Amino acid sequence: MDFKSKIRVIEDFPQPGIRFKDITTLLKDGQAYRAAIDKLAEYAESKGADLVVGPEARGFVIGAPIAYKLGKGFVPVRKAGKLPAETVQAEYDLEYGQDALAIHKDAIRQGQKVLVADDLLATGGTISTTINLVEQLGGKVVGCVFLIELTYLNGRKKLEPEYHVFSLVQY
Repeated sequence: MDFKSKIRVIEDFPQPGIRFKDITTLLKDGQAYRAAIDKLAEYAESKGADLVVGPEARGFVIGAPIAYKLGKGFVPVRKAGKLPAETVQAEYDLEYGQDALAIHKDAIRQGQKVLVADDLLATGGTISTTINLVEQLGGKVVGCVFLIELTYLNGRKKLEPEYHVFSLVQY
């Protein structure tokens, strides 16, 4: 399936010069969404993950169905202050400042194999922070999967060769 044809590109959003990749057009197409998740899950299965972790919010839309397909648990990574139980958190840089992500302290056991899933790999900042959280809890990241990779932003270079990366669509 040509997944790229299912993704809408919006010029000058959210600011001039940006070509926003809108996955909602793929998500609303049941056959395309299922095929994308199946393809990502096929890669994930080869990594032998015990759990799937996804950062909010679009990581939930990709990670949770992969976990379901594999019969594995899903662990959400949220903005700091959004999870109800005890958490660990890590800060990361944004274009204009900093933010923090958090994960429940009891979400991952020492030595569990974890697949990280998100909709987009850009600079690698969010995923690197997510990996940091997984490793703080003793998890071992066995791979990272993405619906889209913006190759010109070099996020893959931040992750490889230490972490395996798989993306369905590259721009």
